[in-house]
Amino acid sequence: MINIVETEADPQQWDLVLQPKSAFFDLQLKEVWKYRDLLLLFVKRDFASQYKQTILGPVWHLIQPIFTTLVFLLVFGKIANIPTDGINPKLLFYMSGITIWNYFSACLTATSSTFVTNAAIFGKVYFPRLVIPLSTVLSNIIKFAIQFGLLLVVMIWYGVKFNNFYIGTSWLWIPLLVLMMAGLGLGLGIIISSLTTKYRDLTLLIVFAVQLLMYATPIAYPLSFIKDKSYAAWIIWNPLTPIVETFRYALFGIGTVDTTGLLYSGGVIIFCLFSGMLIFSKVERTFMDTV
Repeated sequence: MINIVETEADPQQWDLVLQPKSAFFDLQLKEVWKYRDLLLLFVKRDFASQYKQTILGPVWHLIQPIFTTLVFLLVFGKIANIPTDGINPKLLFYMSGITIWNYFSACLTATSSTFVTNAAIFGKVYFPRLVIPLSTVLSNIIKFAIQFGLLLVVMIWYGVKFNNFYIGTSWLWIPLLVLMMAGLGLGLGIIISSLTTKYRDLTLLIVFAVQLLMYATPIAYPLSFIKDKSYAAWIIWNPLTPIVETFRYALFGIGTVDTTGLLYSGGVIIFCLFSGMLIFSKVERTFMDTV
């Protein structure tokens, strides 16, 4: 990692000096802000490159949650007959959980391969490396917005059909919950990306681990369904659990908001973000020698 020091214009002086970063806690967030134009450029690139040469394009953002919701409805709703904590129809219960989960998993899996995927760019030109994972999180917000729009359309359709559509002040929770999901996905992702520069096995395990984590999060079932189970503590201590439960409450007004759980999740997110940035900042100095 290097610092940029600007000097006054002088024929005998450099107007731009690159020097090694010395302070361990110097995260250089101000420098990231200076490169915000590049950040937005990467956001556009990430979103456009995903489906640039596909037939359906961004429609794939809708196909994936629709089919996943139908599978959950069949397996967990019909076959297993797991209750949905009073949220009806069950389709809305599963779609809401999948929508918020997809955003977290997309942020985590994409940022976890930051160094390996972008090694060619990092080796050619200097810019704050943190711009890449931040652009990934921001570009996935577009994907989340598309899927959340689909969820709203389905909610309105059922609301008109059954004359039962909830809109309350709890909807104000939604931006905060999305921000928390982004923070946790970014924090865990940059920690993993820093480790994958030496341990490539993690790139093979991350997809499998994310799938397992989904079943340890109340996506396909409500928290009330497993509270009396022996493994309930593992689900409750999952920092994603309060976020998902509150997200459903914000949308449907059914369930409870665990303020203590949200504070716990917030603490985990802050820890992951701070630790991740420190590790990321340390690894980026020498990762080109490893990758």
